[in-house]
Amino acid sequence: MGIFSRLSDIINSNINSILDRAEDPDKIIRLVIQEMEDTLVEVRSSAAKAIADQKDVERKLGRIGDAEAEWQRKAELALSKDREDLAKAALLEKAKLADMAEHLGNELEHLKSVLARHEEDVLKLEAKLREAKAKKQALSARHATVSNSLRVRRSITSPKLEEAFERFEKVERRIDRIEGEVESYDLGQGRTLDQEIADLEMEEAIESELDALKSKLAKSSAKSAKKAEAAEGGE
Repeated sequence: MGIFSRLSDIINSNINSILDRAEDPDKIIRLVIQEMEDTLVEVRSSAAKAIADQKDVERKLGRIGDAEAEWQRKAELALSKDREDLAKAALLEKAKLADMAEHLGNELEHLKSVLARHEEDVLKLEAKLREAKAKKQALSARHATVSNSLRVRRSITSPKLEEAFERFEKVERRIDRIEGEVESYDLGQGRTLDQEIADLEMEEAIESELDALKSKLAKSSAKSAKKAEAAEGGE
């Protein structure tokens, strides 16, 4: 397939339609982008050649223009010397150059037309390339999201997860049995006489300590009050 046929197919293609028909959209979009980039390189290369050819023709036209002016000068010189034969010969050479310049002028116009078409093709192709890359980015983002969701779903529905929870339940039941055994030793055992008397003794000791603390605080408050009164009397 030639470059211009392939370029036309790319420019006129509908990327969404291509992706809808593709079994592997991510792979297809990569291939499309690669094809576009390769074609863009070829179009730019053709445009570069057209620019070089255009400059070459323009140089030739410049040289021909100079040569025409020179033959015109020679014809005028010959005619001024009554050498009509030489003047005619000089004008003939000038006419040949004019004919050559006309052909080169047509070639130059053709090259300008080709170059303009290349520029238009490059702009269209770059637009398509941006569209394709945007599609690729969107597809990559969707693929990452779907892959993460699928991984989570697989983890949630995995038999291994169910097995893990079953192990947890077995451990919990085992701990429940151990705690039950510990608690069973306390069944039927009330408080002994020694324990009750020890509680009374503890309560009495706490009461005594509390009374002593209250007495200490009361004395400290009274002492502070006397100092305050003495200070006021001194004033």
